[in-house]
Amino acid sequence: MATKLWEKDYTLDQRIADFTVGRDRELDLELAPFDILGSLAHVRMLAEVGLLDEGAARRCKVKLQELYGRAAAGDFVIDDGVEDVHSQVEILLTEALGDDGKKIHSGRSRNDQVLVDLRLYFRHRIRTVVEKTGTLSETLTDLSEEHKDKLIPGYTHLQVAMVSSFGLWFGAFAEALVDDLKIWKGVYDVVDQNPLGSAAGYGSSFPLDRDRTTELLGFASPVVNVVAAQMGRGKTELVTAFGIAGLAQTLSKLAMDVCLYSSQNFGFLQLPKELTTGSSIMPHKKNPDVFELLRGRCNLLQTLPAQMAQLTGNLPSGYHRDYQLLKEAIFPALDQLEDCLDMAIYALPRTSVRAQELPTDPRYVYLYSVEAVNNLVLEGVPFRDAYVQVGKDIDAGTFVPPTNLQHTHLGSLGNLGNDRITTKRLQALAAFDFERSEKALHKLAGQ
Repeated sequence: MATKLWEKDYTLDQRIADFTVGRDRELDLELAPFDILGSLAHVRMLAEVGLLDEGAARRCKVKLQELYGRAAAGDFVIDDGVEDVHSQVEILLTEALGDDGKKIHSGRSRNDQVLVDLRLYFRHRIRTVVEKTGTLSETLTDLSEEHKDKLIPGYTHLQVAMVSSFGLWFGAFAEALVDDLKIWKGVYDVVDQNPLGSAAGYGSSFPLDRDRTTELLGFASPVVNVVAAQMGRGKTELVTAFGIAGLAQTLSKLAMDVCLYSSQNFGFLQLPKELTTGSSIMPHKKNPDVFELLRGRCNLLQTLPAQMAQLTGNLPSGYHRDYQLLKEAIFPALDQLEDCLDMAIYALPRTSVRAQELPTDPRYVYLYSVEAVNNLVLEGVPFRDAYVQVGKDIDAGTFVPPTNLQHTHLGSLGNLGNDRITTKRLQALAAFDFERSEKALHKLAGQ
């Protein structure tokens, strides 16, 4: 039996076969459950439009649901010599059902098979990323509220600038993650469209019901134009990469701050010794390697959109084998992003905070210069004159910091607005309709 769906009456050079298959067999194992779900929807639709008799459809359904159970449990194998997951599923169906297994490819191509596999896969992975991002945002909000009264310096240009607090610092990242959730909602809306039925990119003369497979697979809508569906290959990965890179930027900045603030020269944070590593020569060292690696991994993840764009940037419409390489970059990137989220969720609550004695520490006296200017303004002095006067006091060494802080506006030291950030987070999470798609797929799989 042919092990390639396109194989005819000649044998491909083995070196060419190995090179063109690349890592597909390895990476396709992650797609196996989604490929089988796509086949289940396609078979159901074929029967409903009269292209597959009910008996054959029923037998295919039973076998595909059995294969799905194996794939979901991690027991699915792509045999040596089999090119990809699509080939393996069709081979197994044909071995079990004979001619019935040969009928399921009617009206589709490996092109739209992989398109639907990837969109189902990305939709599944997005849910995990979104839920972990929401958990981290909630964790940071809780830490902000717990430590809201503990003061630290705020910096611009890495120079002391104004008074800040752990409440502001933790809360800032909590809210930044809400923006990342909104970016992921845009990614999800692009991914949540059904390309099945576009075949090789130009549709089919069969009377396929694309709305029906959209419903069965729990997509929000189909990609209407069949050429547009094929053009989604590469664009879908690029959009997903933007979501990864945006979230990675937030995590990288957070990790950098932790590395900086936990150094002895700052001393704002202290990592427990069990979260640090040591030096082979300096017995006192407790290094924040976990946050350094988190920072480094997230910095690399921010290059992902460039990789996607370079792979696809000069390709015309239609399918090209270059697209195969996208999986090699984006699948591991999603794994790394989840690992970074997990580590941040685990490590941050275990980190101790150290409030600073700002007014009595000569390094931080000038944090209060703006407060002095504002106090003069409240007494009736024009702002620019107050600014000049305080500057002269600083230059003369006569500046006395006013330590009675009166920050009351929304989002400031005395009014963090964490309840408002929580509301924004919950609204952002509620915008994802994960239950609709999960319910459809469970029903399709017979669960």
